[in-house]
Amino acid sequence: MTEPATEFLRIRDLRVGFGPGREAVRGVDLSAERGETVALVGESGCGKSLTALALLGLLPPGASATGSAVLDGTELVGRDERALRRIRGARAGMVFQDPMSSLNPTTPVGAQIAEVLAIHTRMSRSARRRRAVELMESVGIPDAAARARQMPHQLSGGMRQRVMISIALAGRPDLLVADEPTTALDVTVQAQVLALLRERARDTVLLFITHDMGVVAEIADRVAVMYAGKIVETGPVRDVLDAPRHPYTAALLRSVPDPDRPVAGELPTIPGQVPAVGERIEGCPFRPRCTRASGRCLTPPDLTPAGSGGAVACWHPHELTEAAP
Repeated sequence: MTEPATEFLRIRDLRVGFGPGREAVRGVDLSAERGETVALVGESGCGKSLTALALLGLLPPGASATGSAVLDGTELVGRDERALRRIRGARAGMVFQDPMSSLNPTTPVGAQIAEVLAIHTRMSRSARRRRAVELMESVGIPDAAARARQMPHQLSGGMRQRVMISIALAGRPDLLVADEPTTALDVTVQAQVLALLRERARDTVLLFITHDMGVVAEIADRVAVMYAGKIVETGPVRDVLDAPRHPYTAALLRSVPDPDRPVAGELPTIPGQVPAVGERIEGCPFRPRCTRASGRCLTPPDLTPAGSGGAVACWHPHELTEAAP
C-alpha cells in the first residue's frame, strides 16, 4: 500500500471490540499528512465513528481498542484517562454530529469555549473570554460577544455547529475529527460549514467521517472507504470518485442522486445490509451483497496497491467498468 510522504498520523491494525468474537473495527490501517483532509466513508454500522472515538479515547462502555495510532510521535491508543485528558482539546479535537446533545445546555457557549483554554493554557480569565469571542468571530458568528453569553438553545443549528468547531479548534489541535458534522444542517449552512472546516484545518489533519459521497467531493484530498470494520478502498479523491475499483465504492456512488442525470423510478440501492457486530464473516465481507462475487471471494482479500497512490481489497477490482455518476 502506498503511503503519504509524511505520515503525521499513522494508524496501524486498529481494532475495536465489545468482547471476544465481537469486533466492530477489524484492523484499520490509515495514514495522513499534516494539512490533509481524509474522508472516511461508508454506510452506518461500518465502524467509522468507533474508529474516530478510539483515537480520542471516547469509546462507549464495554468497548476496548488495540493496535496503534501515532500522531506526530504520540501514541493515542492504550493511554490512561489522565494522559488522554491532556491530549483531547490540545492535540486532538472533535466535532460531533449533533451539537445540541454535545453542548452543555446550562452553560453559555462562550464559557464552554473558554473551558478548553482554562484546561490547556495559562491564560487569565479575561483573556480566555476574549479569545473565545475571537474564535467565534473566526468561524463566522456575527455579533460574537453577545452570542458568547447565550445558551445553546438560543442559537440556530448552524451557529451551534460553529460553536462546536470553535471548541474543537481552541487548543490548536494537530488532529481534527469531524463526525458527520453537517448531517442535520440545510444545504446552504452545510456548504458554509464544509468551507469553514477546510479552511481551518490547513495546518492539521482533518479526518472527516461521512456516509455522503457528495460531501466527500467537496472537502476531501483522499478517501478511505470502510465496510464491516475494514478499509476496502483508499486513494486520492478524484481517482476514487471517478474510477472506483471496489464494487462497494461503485455501489455507494450509484446511490448518490445526480440532478444532471435523472434516474427513472427509484434510485439504485445496495441489496442486503452491513454485517452486525459479532456476525460470522467468511471471506470478503461484501461477498453476500456483491454481484461480482466468485469462489475466490471465500478467501479474504488484502488491501493491495492499485492505481496512483491508492489501494483496494478486492479479488476483481479491474473488472469494474461502470463509470461513476
